[in-house]
Amino acid sequence: MPANSIAFDNLTKRFGQTVAVDAVSLAIAGGSFVALVGASGSGKSTLLKMINRLIEPTEGRVTIDGRDVADGPAPTLRRRIGYVFQGVGLFPHMTVAENIAIGARIAGDTVDIGAALDQVELPRDVADRMPDELSGGQRQRVGIARALAPGAKLLLLDEAFGALDPVTRDALGTEIRRLHADLGLTTVLVTHDMAEALLLADRVLVMSNGRIVADATPAQLASGGGGEEAQALVAVPREQAERLRALAE
Repeated sequence: MPANSIAFDNLTKRFGQTVAVDAVSLAIAGGSFVALVGASGSGKSTLLKMINRLIEPTEGRVTIDGRDVADGPAPTLRRRIGYVFQGVGLFPHMTVAENIAIGARIAGDTVDIGAALDQVELPRDVADRMPDELSGGQRQRVGIARALAPGAKLLLLDEAFGALDPVTRDALGTEIRRLHADLGLTTVLVTHDMAEALLLADRVLVMSNGRIVADATPAQLASGGGGEEAQALVAVPREQAERLRALAE
């Protein structure tokens, strides 16, 4: 497999008697953009967080390029993996520049802050501003810059756009897709928004009750494939589009 490929081998996570992820086995090729979609509680965020060991599996394993992620310290693993989540998690007492540089600084490296801001299409003069001086979309762009600053080639997005307004959300999705292509990333996006998954990803995995119940391309899902549970999710944006079309007519 190409660099930054991911594999789940019988991956299972239980919280007490609750099975959050149930014996998932699949491979994600390096360089692909995969969306993980499902209703709340389906297990998608738990599955994602086992890649960078924010959650440890009960059984099974995750490998990146054939190597078990459990081999070696978790902080070292996480420096290779960009992780962006809905709450952004910027340090409020640090400037934008300090937030972007923190991961690399901990590793003993330096970051070209100007280039990092250029990459996410933020003006360089925000470098000295504090997070509370930025809009929600700008803060999320800083979070993306911070995730990629150490040179990560694997990007995990955990409902990263969920708190944003629709226009900002759409713009950031387009930016992520551009960065994915420009930087040669392997990207895994967790979202409950099937339209977002269909428009951004090359491959869509649908989760339900801790299991992968569909694995298809956006074109296959849009044309009715993937099974009943996948089509129940596809039906939402399809019906919205039909209602908008009716309004226009």
